[in-house]
Amino acid sequence: MPSELDLALDAIMDRLEAPGGPAETTMINRSGVDMPMLKNVPPTLTSFFAHFCSQHGDTPFLVDGDCRLSFAQSWDAASHVAAGLISSHGIKKGDRVGIAARNSANWIIAYMGIVMAGGCSTLLNGFSTGEELAEQLELVSCKLLLADSARAARLEGQDHNAKILPLGHNCDPATGLAACWADPASVSLPEIGPGDYATILYTSGSTGKSKGALADHLGVTQGACSYAMQTLMAFTYLSEAGDAPKDQPCALVAVPLFHVTGEVPVLLQSFALGRKLVLLPKWDAGEALQLMEREKVTYFVGVPLMSYELATHPDRDKYDVSACTGFAAGGAPRPPEHVAKLKQSFPEGFPLIGYGLTETNAVGCANLNENYLAKPSSTGRPSRPLVEAAIMDDVGQNLPIGTMGEICFRTVCNFIGYWNNPDATANAFTADRFFRTGDLGYMDEDGYVFIVDRKKDIIIRGGENIASIEVEEAIYANDAVAECSVFGIPDARYGEVPAAVIHLKAGKSFNADDLREFLLSRIAPFKVPQVEHVRFSAEALPRLGTQKIDKRAVRSAYSAEMTGA
Repeated sequence: MPSELDLALDAIMDRLEAPGGPAETTMINRSGVDMPMLKNVPPTLTSFFAHFCSQHGDTPFLVDGDCRLSFAQSWDAASHVAAGLISSHGIKKGDRVGIAARNSANWIIAYMGIVMAGGCSTLLNGFSTGEELAEQLELVSCKLLLADSARAARLEGQDHNAKILPLGHNCDPATGLAACWADPASVSLPEIGPGDYATILYTSGSTGKSKGALADHLGVTQGACSYAMQTLMAFTYLSEAGDAPKDQPCALVAVPLFHVTGEVPVLLQSFALGRKLVLLPKWDAGEALQLMEREKVTYFVGVPLMSYELATHPDRDKYDVSACTGFAAGGAPRPPEHVAKLKQSFPEGFPLIGYGLTETNAVGCANLNENYLAKPSSTGRPSRPLVEAAIMDDVGQNLPIGTMGEICFRTVCNFIGYWNNPDATANAFTADRFFRTGDLGYMDEDGYVFIVDRKKDIIIRGGENIASIEVEEAIYANDAVAECSVFGIPDARYGEVPAAVIHLKAGKSFNADDLREFLLSRIAPFKVPQVEHVRFSAEALPRLGTQKIDKRAVRSAYSAEMTGA
């Protein structure tokens, strides 16, 4: 039976969706299928930024150390960047312009300026090695790359065709982004339509190689405002109960902005909400608690391990974080036992979880407040009014309630496709445009989605996707290796970490320390298994009837030993 909270939230969303309401919808045809879109949303990111920065004006927006910028100041700075990209670097509509940098106010200004100039904001994974960064640039033919010193150094000696411009983390955007700064009055910004290219984010697939997930302006703005409607629904519920916060909403940015969680529900939604963003350059739970108290943070989102580290930090009781009413998680499943711990540690707030993907612009399901406490294993119900969820079999047929199948989403927010990869794009959608998530799960009688397993062979370590085949390919580059299998094992901190089982060639010698040293020169450190998660098999690895290595059998044989379970 639906909970009291479900019934109350549904009644509120019914009102928000009514004609003239903020969540009123109209139909649009996307790829031959009619689907709902929010009627009153700015159609492009440029108009989205212009509308909300004007609306919120001098309201504080970005806090980055000693740097504090209002919405109006952020718009002005981004206008200078857009002008510089056009006048000094010849950026034209559709050109891919990359960002490779840690989180900062200038990262956000650069992102805004790129799309305002008509460019496609291409968000490189800041944890990548130089070789991986170069591959990401070449994959989508980036014309320019705005990179901070750390990422630029990684790219030295790598082959790519992008021109690198420095992105400094100076408090003054005119200094940090001096290489692409010009007078906005000197140029005219291009006319941009909802179907023009807006963003490319990178996602690992079962092939092991990064794919560039391309989204248009319509999908991104609808995705951001879909989240805003969920927040408005929750705020209305709290307001009617007399519990709505009265201060400016404020979020601590602890997730990378190049991830879809950081980009859409955290950054872009904040424009619509008039929400202040407090940037944390590098994750540190103690520093996070200090900032939460000082800036009166009302909302925290991170991978599950982050909120758990806040709840269990030895200095937790030294800081007043009572302003924070929401502790959200995204990017990875949250262990059910963490949910009660969070509510115990932060009695004024509630744990929340969202489920979306890079390809859906983070839109999908959400589970919140009492409902999450009641169903801590569920990722929640599909987000109204845009998301249609289905559990399907391999041929795209709907399965009955309670039956496990592939979780699929149909929404106007879904991406266009993978850059220059029509086969992968075609395989990602059903005939009627449901996106195949690659996650296996079921839906209960109340409409709650439960993720059970992953169809695609991806390891999610603290929100970072690792394609096991990519790690396997790096291991196979060593001549001593005859066979290997890489898979995920449970981890209390990261949710999941990579593990490897290796069978060596006859007469070859190799140990776990050798493996780590070998891999660290080839793939990003977070992809490399720890020494304690590496095993060597004297026998050939078990195989399926197809002669592929039986990864499930290998995992079953070794994971308990590796985890101490």
